[in-house]
Amino acid sequence: MIAYLCQALGALPLDCLQHGFMQQALLGLLLLAPVSAVLGVEVIHFRMAFFSDAIGHSAFAGVALGLLLACDPRWTMLAFGILVGLGIVALQRRSNISSDMAIGVVFSAVVAFGLAVVSRSHGTARSMQQFLFGDILTIGPDELTFLMALVPVVFVIQAVGFNSMLLVALNPVMARAHGVRTAMWQYLFASLLAVVVIFSVWTVGVLLVTAMLIVPAGCARNISSSLRGMFWWAIAISLFSSFTGLVLSAQPWLSTATGATIVLVSCILFALSTLSRRCLQGRRG
Repeated sequence: MIAYLCQALGALPLDCLQHGFMQQALLGLLLLAPVSAVLGVEVIHFRMAFFSDAIGHSAFAGVALGLLLACDPRWTMLAFGILVGLGIVALQRRSNISSDMAIGVVFSAVVAFGLAVVSRSHGTARSMQQFLFGDILTIGPDELTFLMALVPVVFVIQAVGFNSMLLVALNPVMARAHGVRTAMWQYLFASLLAVVVIFSVWTVGVLLVTAMLIVPAGCARNISSSLRGMFWWAIAISLFSSFTGLVLSAQPWLSTATGATIVLVSCILFALSTLSRRCLQGRRG
């Protein structure tokens, strides 16, 4: 299945897509972009940008732990990210501290843990650069298979539980009064967001992972007039940014990091959408 999809992408009239690793990278981006856009819209509406940032930085500790234990850092990063997401939710639910404080404490702990692990080995520190800056060009069949399974799961959960998750995010007490299983949806959304954030780290790196979620969704909010439209615009913008960023980064005259180029394209679109919105508001005013 993956081989056929990559061959189909290779039929596009672009020289850079004649290489197998570029075809796999494009397929990975086309799978990841829609789910990151959808969750990005929810991150904005649920005011969870700091939450996603904390999970993204937990990848630093997960990679360090994997390298130290001689395990595949991609999977230790994923497991550690999910654990951190669940830990933040558990801390919020079982203590009286605010959500920002809970996220801040966990954020500080995982970053400090990652630095402590890296400081024990200089070789490990050098190996961390790939995950700090991201490298979608190294994605393989195993990761693509996982992404192909993840995409329908994300959209099914969105179709079934969006209203419940929105109500839980706005007012957990009211959600419980309406019979919503708040704990289940909080843990489920945290796990889902952690998985998507960690895959986004593989694409753009720890430093830009929040931008991968937030910028397309923010651009969509400037353009659309409804929440449904925001979802579709965010998906379109994320797909366009991913494809354009990958192709541009492969050009000899540019030769920039793929993840950074994708985010820069998204930021340019965000700036244009903001200017357009201000102009329209100025005319109406």
